[in-house]
Amino acid sequence: MVYEAAAVDTKKRRGRPASAGAVSHEQILDAVQAILQEKSVRDLTMEEVARRAGVGKPTLYKWWPSKAALVLDLFEERMVGTLDIPHAATAEEDIRTQARELIRLLGGFFGKVARELIAEGQSDPSVLVEYRERYLSKRRAYTRESIARAKETGEFRKDIDADVLIDMLYGPIYYRLLVQHAPLDAAFADKVIDDVLTRVKTR
Repeated sequence: MVYEAAAVDTKKRRGRPASAGAVSHEQILDAVQAILQEKSVRDLTMEEVARRAGVGKPTLYKWWPSKAALVLDLFEERMVGTLDIPHAATAEEDIRTQARELIRLLGGFFGKVARELIAEGQSDPSVLVEYRERYLSKRRAYTRESIARAKETGEFRKDIDADVLIDMLYGPIYYRLLVQHAPLDAAFADKVIDDVLTRVKTR
């Protein structure tokens, strides 16, 4: 898939205020998380976040230029970190562990927000740009490292394109997340991994 380049405003700071006397960063993220338990990303408003957090809208906009930036901070700080998994002995074990943990998380609040961020990105390309830069690119880089090691050790064929392999492994997971036409569970992850890795393993 070819992505269109979209400008991301890097001039405004996002996230935690520097001043010790500033409004609690966690208090604001608590408000966002509470609202998203009840509503979608599309229906969330900065006005409601400000009201729940007990701050003024100018305070929010001082640190977050948009509600998408605010939601992505919540996504990155409170959910993405839980995907940090130590590398396993083999790339196959590594990928299988990652996929199972990802599916476990996608079955809950993490999956709800991920699905809604991707949906929001269809009408606002800047959301997809930030989603890719702040989350997806990091996960792909981690898996790319596993694949590179597997090619060096002879576990995987050396002619394998790492990015294509990642799409083959994780594309079906996100397809089921978005379309919801069939169960998304560990058994499905194992089946996809078995079928795909059969084509790339050397033994």
